[in-house]
Amino acid sequence: MNDNNTLYPPIEPNRSGMLAVDDLHTLYWEECGNPNGQPVLYLHGGPGAGSSPLQRRFFDPAHYRIVLFDQRGAGKSTPLGEYRQNTTQLLIEDIEKLRVMLGIEQWLIFGGSWGSTLALAYGEAHPERCLGFVLRGIFLCTKAEVEWFVNGMKFFYPEIHAAFANAIPEAERGDLLQAYVSRLFCDDPAVYTEAARNWSRYEGSCLFLKPQPEAIASFESDAVSLGIGRLEAHYMRNGAFMEDDALIRNIAAIRHLPAVIVQGRYDVICPPVSAYRLHQAWPEAAFHVIGDAGHSSMEPGITAALVRALNQFAAGLAFD
Repeated sequence: MNDNNTLYPPIEPNRSGMLAVDDLHTLYWEECGNPNGQPVLYLHGGPGAGSSPLQRRFFDPAHYRIVLFDQRGAGKSTPLGEYRQNTTQLLIEDIEKLRVMLGIEQWLIFGGSWGSTLALAYGEAHPERCLGFVLRGIFLCTKAEVEWFVNGMKFFYPEIHAAFANAIPEAERGDLLQAYVSRLFCDDPAVYTEAARNWSRYEGSCLFLKPQPEAIASFESDAVSLGIGRLEAHYMRNGAFMEDDALIRNIAAIRHLPAVIVQGRYDVICPPVSAYRLHQAWPEAAFHVIGDAGHSSMEPGITAALVRALNQFAAGLAFD
């Protein structure tokens, strides 16, 4: 086991495949680590960001049976950026189809940002399938959080928000979300590709406490931006297909399970107030605010807290 709470060495999947979940969507999945180990499910952010080889490295491969998959419209799943037949309830059903296909009875659920949203929604729908939760950069997809993402980040990143807004004609800037929606979901590839790149660049520029040019560049790529731009706007305009604040109201379904919440103090994308609200509703969960970190799981302090939590769970099925 890794005692210094740094990422484990790179690993390759033991197996991977494509799972058709309906007549439109086919999901990429992979399994790494110990085939007979403790199952853990990684839920990526966005929605639409997809998984990456780096995310395999949070987990001790000698202990964990590590399952990653790309959600509908994301990463290697097809079609990329597809928002039709794409709801939180369908993603929960997809997770269950994957669990059944892999023959897993219960698993630890790991999710950051949108992944924390989906982790909570899945857990509240299927608590009997969950061993516990490792949650980072909490996003509850409330109206207040959506408003913050679209308009509030200008108070910290005015020049980045200005670029995001200035891509829209001045007459439409009063409702930036709707302005982007009308472009992201039009039929002209030139229009929706540019809108997706602008949206994704906006988020990528605010991920870290200190901006990382390589992160911004990766978010601008077509392979990433189309999934992020379209699906984030799709889920935000629909309130993640849940009643507002449903995840907090339904927390009793999972309060008996072990959990840890890791939050960057200077997370501008998902401000700490959401993590604090979740902890107030779930006081049994361990709660760690990382004082020198923004949003990304690759902030050193956040990475260390996540690896430490996973090592703790491997050792004793608990967090502190």
